[in-house]
Amino acid sequence: MASVKLGNQPPPRWKIGLILAVGILSISTSAIFVRLALGAVEAPGVGFSLLLAASRLFVAAIALLPAWRGIQQRQLQRGAIAYSMGAGILLAAHFASWISSLSFTSIAASTTLVTTNPIWVALLSWLWFRETLSRLTLMGIGVTLVGGALIGFGDGGGTAASQPLLGNGLALVGSWAVSLYFLVGREAQRRGMTIQLHLAIAYSLAALILLPLPPLLGSSYGGQPPLVYISIVLMAIFPQLIGHSSLNWAVFWISPTLVTLTILMEPIGASLLGFLIFGEIPGLGALVGAGIVLLGVAIAALGSRSPKPTPD
Repeated sequence: MASVKLGNQPPPRWKIGLILAVGILSISTSAIFVRLALGAVEAPGVGFSLLLAASRLFVAAIALLPAWRGIQQRQLQRGAIAYSMGAGILLAAHFASWISSLSFTSIAASTTLVTTNPIWVALLSWLWFRETLSRLTLMGIGVTLVGGALIGFGDGGGTAASQPLLGNGLALVGSWAVSLYFLVGREAQRRGMTIQLHLAIAYSLAALILLPLPPLLGSSYGGQPPLVYISIVLMAIFPQLIGHSSLNWAVFWISPTLVTLTILMEPIGASLLGFLIFGEIPGLGALVGAGIVLLGVAIAALGSRSPKPTPD
């Protein structure tokens, strides 16, 4: 994970663009690895989805173990650790709901709905921090809601939507959870947490929350097909450690609005990979709705007036 130090000169634009491109491409593979794991077992259910979420976070948390040494070297303000722990709880809810959604709806619909988080971040910032919403942001929220409705009711004709309303609902819950996760994580960093230490705490707690659940729902960590374990490791490496770390690194050097806009490429990349690998074609309503959602989120992001975070 890239570290950020005060006083460093900003990297050249081409480097920032390259790292962002690598991050978005890495995140776009997440739904693909989930779908590969789901296809490797005969009857994947909620327990198996939770197994994927817990295992992904556990592997990522193990990789971040060295960051825990920094907790004794930091002058943390009161509540910093509590906010990081809260972020971990929200992250567990995000992955549990979003990964479960891929069992019931298409990759295009799931990834589009789960990346509407800029909309919910804007609304929550207004409610929590009393940040003013611009006209563009309000317009984007309205457009996004229209697109979301089209996705929710227009994915029935797709080739991979067995229960689209349930799957789309779970993806939306995942978006709400990750929106709160970003805001709580920002507060943790304001209170002295480095990105590395914050993520180490959040990933570890999220994994601890999810790890006991799969056996309770009939899914065992042992005896799974090799492709399942391969997919878990790849999820931890690419979308989790490389993807999320790249975005966290970039937001220190360029406008968060620009980073948010690049995240809108995830549904496009994931849908393209889903078509190339699985031949998955979403329903016409979902495709139109996805386009409208992306337009709405882009409008809202362009209207955002959030200040650039200060490097820790």
